[in-house]
Amino acid sequence: MANWRRSLADGFWALDRLLGGQRRPTRFQKWAARHPVRAGLCLAVPFFLFMVLLSHEEPGVPLFAVAFGLLIWLGFGLTAFSERLRQRRLKRLGVWNGS
Repeated sequence: MANWRRSLADGFWALDRLLGGQRRPTRFQKWAARHPVRAGLCLAVPFFLFMVLLSHEEPGVPLFAVAFGLLIWLGFGLTAFSERLRQRRLKRLGVWNGS
């Protein structure tokens, strides 16, 4: 079982290297990794406000807007958190010094 997990992880990191995961993070990537909650909110709040403004007459749509705003916040927040983990890995491997 451990070999299966290790080969899956090795395959993931090989794909990551192929897609450019060994490059230094940009300024925005560094900010998002330091502030994953804010990064998620920066995208979720405008979506929520847009949905509320579009649906000021229908009663069920604000609940829909809140639900999807939370889903967007969660999705982008987790993406920013995974960027934080990627940056830790780059520091550990010596590819990037954290500056």
